[in-house]
Amino acid sequence: MKPVTRIRSRTVVLPTRDIDTDQIIAARFLTTTSRAGLGKHAFYDLRFNKDGTENPDFVLNKPEASGCGVLVAGNNFGCGSSREHAPWALLDYGFEAIISTEIADIFRNNALKNGLVAIVVDEESHQWFLDNPGVELTIDIETMTITAGDGRATAFSLDGFARHCLIEGVDQLGFLQQQQDAINRFEENRSWKP
Repeated sequence: MKPVTRIRSRTVVLPTRDIDTDQIIAARFLTTTSRAGLGKHAFYDLRFNKDGTENPDFVLNKPEASGCGVLVAGNNFGCGSSREHAPWALLDYGFEAIISTEIADIFRNNALKNGLVAIVVDEESHQWFLDNPGVELTIDIETMTITAGDGRATAFSLDGFARHCLIEGVDQLGFLQQQQDAINRFEENRSWKP
């Protein structure tokens, strides 16, 4: 996982509420434990028609969505089953952050553990983001602020541990591995030995 301290990107808006993990990546694409290549399956049943052609009405297929790294989503994004493949697919597709007023807890935890910044904002700020697709944003993980090009700033919060891991570029295992010296000292000083 690479360190994430600041994200600068345009937004793409998917205002639909209750986008579940099966819509993010359908169960039929969960046959791999590799993250590579999952992006081509992100939102597959929304991006493509039944005959495999692109759905021209879906927001991610529009030219202005190209290169956008921030997805502004409708309420209750990431609900449904727990599948780590959902944030993997979004990251592989090119998203670095998701912004909504409500992000399902399990999805949000999975996202943050994998370096996808899942941000919950207040309703007024969310509505502004929905009403201004394509706006250039700077997301600062250290100060926990989102700043638009016009200077409009929105505060957000992150769990302290998740924030630390994002900034340091480590997952939970990497964090534990960084503590190896302290773990060894603790083991050496135990009063009983196996």
